[in-house]
Amino acid sequence: MASRTTYTPMKAKTLLNPVKVPSMPFDWSINPYRGRQHGCSFCYARSTHAFLGMETDDTFQHQIMYKENAKMALQKQLEAMKSRRRGKPVHQVAIGTATDPYQPIEAKAGLTRDCLEVLAEHQLPVSITTRSPLILRDIPLLKRFKQCSVNISLNTLDQVVWRRFEPSTPSPAKRLEAIKELSAEGIDVTVFMAPILPMLTDSASGMEAVVAGAAEAGARRVMGSVLRLNTNAVKSWYFQTLGTHYPHLTASYAGMYAGGAYAPEEYRTQVRERLHGLLKAYGLPVYDPYRPRTEAPQAPIVAPEEQPVQLAFSFE
Repeated sequence: MASRTTYTPMKAKTLLNPVKVPSMPFDWSINPYRGRQHGCSFCYARSTHAFLGMETDDTFQHQIMYKENAKMALQKQLEAMKSRRRGKPVHQVAIGTATDPYQPIEAKAGLTRDCLEVLAEHQLPVSITTRSPLILRDIPLLKRFKQCSVNISLNTLDQVVWRRFEPSTPSPAKRLEAIKELSAEGIDVTVFMAPILPMLTDSASGMEAVVAGAAEAGARRVMGSVLRLNTNAVKSWYFQTLGTHYPHLTASYAGMYAGGAYAPEEYRTQVRERLHGLLKAYGLPVYDPYRPRTEAPQAPIVAPEEQPVQLAFSFE
């Protein structure tokens, strides 16, 4: 059977996108691709296809666009920014905020690796978020950075829930193996327990399984957040999956998310406190990645023994 997935090249004028939300722990982002082959039912980035006039249903998973000139565009942008010496400073670049930079197409296209080569040349600190063990391919490149961190998304070890909500992603076991190998190579690894799905992955035992697995694999920290249904498109797609596999939960979810994108604050506080208790039990730091940049950090982005990185250049 022929693949339903199509791949469309696109030209990018720039690769670095300024992040204007002060609560984010990074100030620039890079997404070499549009769309996610993983097609997770809860993906908050599904709505990005709407900006291109495309559907946010299966189209998000099966119509992938790739920035074929990513390396050249990024190099050109950095050189221009460096020569002007003005504009927003580059302190941290996040790769994979709206798409998985190591989704299957990366194995052939290599656009994420191209971008990393440019960023390593300029020694700009990077953080990479992915669900894919394909990142192991680039360990030698990651080790060239003075400051580099990897975030592995892993919200459950429950095989049934995983297969129903993110059937095209690498298994939780494969992701734990990737965490272990990255950690063994000295790469700073964080586990994103996100999203935590109400009544599905939010039990004490379920959350503990993830925290325990992450700690055993060598992750330095675990961060969690409850499911956010940020647009009607995302909410509709998630409820479709929920109704197929857990119809008895749809009424409860409708009540929880009747007020908008977020579950009630009381519930989120309960989940946060449950997670913090588990982190303390397993000797992991309690850390909020979405603190305002003007506040003192609750925990370092890099290990305490590491020294602050002197950037190759800063745009001020």
